[in-house]
Amino acid sequence: MRLRKAYRFRIYPSKEQGRILERTLQTCCILYNGLLAERRDSYRRTGCSPGYYEQKRSLVLRKLGNSYVRQVHSQVLQDVALRLQRGFDNFFKKIKEGEKAGYPRFKGWNRYNSFTYPQFGNGIVLKDGRLVLSKIGSVRIFQHRPLPPNAIIKTCTIRRDVDKWYACLTVIIEDNQPQLHEGKNQVGVDLGLSSLLTLSNGEKVEPPKFLRKSEKKLKREQRRLSRKRKGSMNRRRQVINLARIHRKIRLQRSDFNHKLSRTLVNRFDVIGFENLRIPNMLKSHRLAKSISDAGWGQLRLFTSYKAEEAGKRVEVVDSYGTTRDCSRCGFHVPKPLSVRVHECWNCGLMLDRDWNAARNVLNRVGLGTAESTPAEIKPLLQQPVVVEQAGSKNQEAHEP
Repeated sequence: MRLRKAYRFRIYPSKEQGRILERTLQTCCILYNGLLAERRDSYRRTGCSPGYYEQKRSLVLRKLGNSYVRQVHSQVLQDVALRLQRGFDNFFKKIKEGEKAGYPRFKGWNRYNSFTYPQFGNGIVLKDGRLVLSKIGSVRIFQHRPLPPNAIIKTCTIRRDVDKWYACLTVIIEDNQPQLHEGKNQVGVDLGLSSLLTLSNGEKVEPPKFLRKSEKKLKREQRRLSRKRKGSMNRRRQVINLARIHRKIRLQRSDFNHKLSRTLVNRFDVIGFENLRIPNMLKSHRLAKSISDAGWGQLRLFTSYKAEEAGKRVEVVDSYGTTRDCSRCGFHVPKPLSVRVHECWNCGLMLDRDWNAARNVLNRVGLGTAESTPAEIKPLLQQPVVVEQAGSKNQEAHEP
């Protein structure tokens, strides 16, 4: 079994190497925009545009007429053309599927933040705590964890994150045979906003709300930015200060989801999630910020790849009716979002609506029963369990 995985390590270029990295990004950005303009103008004139291989061959002529292009490794330039080709492939794929497609856009200098060496060993070498990059030099790299002994490095992407630099190594782990688990321990997960997730055994994890907690600081820095004169050096410094706050929020959310997904994978063999259409849900202006702050998609992604590596499974089920259907008898009980307690008219089941939805997710996975009692509840990430019932917030949910 071959497993593809990415490792991200911090690199510490010198001042001169930092200037070279910035110049390389600018050159790749200008090349990307030039290739995109060439395709657009050619299609307007003749009705057809050059493809990937034709543009890749034209890089030789571009090197002859541009000294900046000559200072970038050849395969890095080829990857710029490949990146543009992928953008067009996705564009035409969405058109064929009848979806709303956006034409590939020109990139600003602040929106082009990475370049890739597509073949390890050709232009890039990793040895003795140094990352040797062609046309750039030997850069110090901090490997906070070792690569697996059977890992084969395939590509390396140099990425700029505000004022920090990272090397993202894509590796293939050969002969990866994790111990497959029988799947005796299953759980259904309901993702929400009042509680980040609710498990089918009644456990809840409260949302950390990193963005909401940092809104005052963001507003203050945004006001400072608005007072700076456009084009000034002070404005550039303030842009970086604001970006650092957003980066901290992003890293906090990622760290929390990594720890939570690891806890789920360590405890359960089969984990069921709802197939939520998150892009459609983000169109709601009242809930978009809270949904983005919760990081549902990231949590499901982290859980999926950790489960695959551990020999466990993540099942995605249809989300239609999980909240309104009774998890005991299947009777359909319609209720608005403001009603937080599920009360079945058919069998009399009464419990928290998120708990009911998590039990329905587990039932749809088809690997067991969602029956549980409050006595079986265990803490998840040292979070208190909060189970509400109509009429009193301190009473335990019960089944008649």
